Amino acid sequence: MRPLRREWAETKTTIESLLTTGKKMPQGTISPPSTPDPRSAARRRKAVGESASILHQFLTRLQTVKILDPACGSGNFLYVTLLKLKDLEKEVILYAMAQDLGGFLPMVGPWQLHGIEINPYAFDLAQMTVWIGWLQWIRFNGFGQPQEPILRPMAGNFRCMDAIIDLSDPADPREPQWEKVDYIVGNPPFLGGKMLRRELGTEYMDRLFSLWNGRVPHESDLCCYWFEKARAHMTAGDCKRTGLLATQGIRGGTNREVLKRIQESNDIFWAVSDRDWILDGANVHVSMVGFGTKGADDTRVLDGQPVRQINANLSTAADITQAKRIDGNLHLAFMGTTKGGDFDIPETQALEFLRAPNPHGRPNSDVVVPWINGMDLTKRPSGTWIIDFGAGMPEQDAAKYEGVFEYVRTVVKPERNQNNRESYRRLWWQHVEARPAMRAALMPLTRFLTTCRVSKHRLFVWLTAPTLPDSATFAFARSDDNFLGILHSRLHEVWALAQGTQLREKESGFRYTPTTCFETFPFPTPTPDQEAAIAAAARDLNILRETWLNPPEWTRQEVLEFPGTVNGPWDRYIDPATITDRGTFKLGAVKYPRLVPRDADSAAQLAKRTLTNLYNQRPTWLADAHRRLDASVFAAYGWPAELTDAQTLEKLLELNLKRAGETDEPS
Repeated sequence: MRPLRREWAETKTTIESLLTTGKKMPQGTISPPSTPDPRSAARRRKAVGESASILHQFLTRLQTVKILDPACGSGNFLYVTLLKLKDLEKEVILYAMAQDLGGFLPMVGPWQLHGIEINPYAFDLAQMTVWIGWLQWIRFNGFGQPQEPILRPMAGNFRCMDAIIDLSDPADPREPQWEKVDYIVGNPPFLGGKMLRRELGTEYMDRLFSLWNGRVPHESDLCCYWFEKARAHMTAGDCKRTGLLATQGIRGGTNREVLKRIQESNDIFWAVSDRDWILDGANVHVSMVGFGTKGADDTRVLDGQPVRQINANLSTAADITQAKRIDGNLHLAFMGTTKGGDFDIPETQALEFLRAPNPHGRPNSDVVVPWINGMDLTKRPSGTWIIDFGAGMPEQDAAKYEGVFEYVRTVVKPERNQNNRESYRRLWWQHVEARPAMRAALMPLTRFLTTCRVSKHRLFVWLTAPTLPDSATFAFARSDDNFLGILHSRLHEVWALAQGTQLREKESGFRYTPTTCFETFPFPTPTPDQEAAIAAAARDLNILRETWLNPPEWTRQEVLEFPGTVNGPWDRYIDPATITDRGTFKLGAVKYPRLVPRDADSAAQLAKRTLTNLYNQRPTWLADAHRRLDASVFAAYGWPAELTDAQTLEKLLELNLKRAGETDEPS
């Protein structure tokens, strides 16, 4: 019912917009005219007519929905299904009356239901059940009396047959054809694999095994054949969604193989992993599984709780909260600094500071550096710089950077004086969270890897020292391509998505947290050749992306020049010919290169070239580059690249626990 109710909600929204504004999807607020518009009545009639047509289209859709129960028994599941459809139809009809959109007759009926049942008595009873249910609903809801005959045979919709094997020609068993429908519901029979031959006979089971060989393991419970048949029906485009009951044992052993196949080609969007089923003296445990085409559902519910995904064992990726932090991953990932004030400045202001002298002779490049936040990573760099007196610089030392310090005293200090935290008020010239551990870890590196704390796509980008990352990003104290390749592989992305948290708005993306997403991630132990392959694939990916972001046809290199200290954060940009010895330090001319647009047209084109836009489009060359990277990383783990996300998580969790000393070597 969820997709039908979603369609109805969308239909109502469209109709209400039409009746209110005259448009299906109005933009902005439309103010009523100050004087009566003689055309308003005509517009109203047009809106009503169009709304009635839209509502009629939805009713027609509802009245042509087809549902199959391929093991219908006495028809109880179809009976409940019919009542649900009728209730929704009534809601639509009453809404039409309330909106003066006309009167509509209820047309949903048993003729939309299809059933397969092998027992002749149950086959007849199922048809009677749905007809009686329909008659009762008509009577209880006041929609008149149906014409005679009251009950009609439904031989065209209900079939008395075996649903999983056609033995009309015993020498040539065939797979039965199921009706093409919108939805499948049902409670197929449970029978453990060890009891199949005893209950159904050796001859029958030999033919069944032969027909389904390679799709359903021989030891599987009988209900698994219905799951596989429904999966194939859906894959062929003959069904949209399926909801079936099963023995709770479907979650494990050979039974789980059918759910693995479902996960590979479709998607489990709803499940109850283990439920008591108590009825008429029977007390068993069942699992309930709903699955549909991939991407059709953006929400998943397991055991009544929303989850990120449902695995083939009817568990969720939340199970990887068992994962332990790995010692080798600690002290590598850091959140960027938290400013606590307007320390960030435009480039024009930064260049003024950088070229200004100070009373102690040191350059302002000590405390004015390029700055980057999450938007700079996922969109275009903003060219913002930041004033940064480091971690722990005393006020008297900071004051010697005269112009920069006075700027902070004027702009930042008044705001910080109002801060509730005493340390923030007292150390007003410093960032509130200066991240000394991050600075120490990044100091030896000429470049370091970064990712956004929150992003739609999990992207990793190189930054060059002395860029200072903001708290909206995480910095990794590694500079090798192999590290980039592993983090940008599908394995780490799957792990990070499962370990992170999704924001309320799906398009806003996922939140990455180093303690769970990175510090628990088990890296591979590649051979030298495998490590080289990962690094080469990562370099190629980075070069392709950077060339797409800043094509030489649209960009040119510009060099900024200002004083800087040797063996400091700018030492890689110092012109050796300009170095002068100042006694306690050496000063030289910094030549800092950066790319700028060639002209206004180039700038307009470059504005569209962002990493987010690139990964939204995901052109073939990008997909190929990631495919090559993924293959090299999977090879380093010794796993096939065709693993599903659920299988990848299982293996990564197994490896994580091994690294943490919790389990034996994974297979």
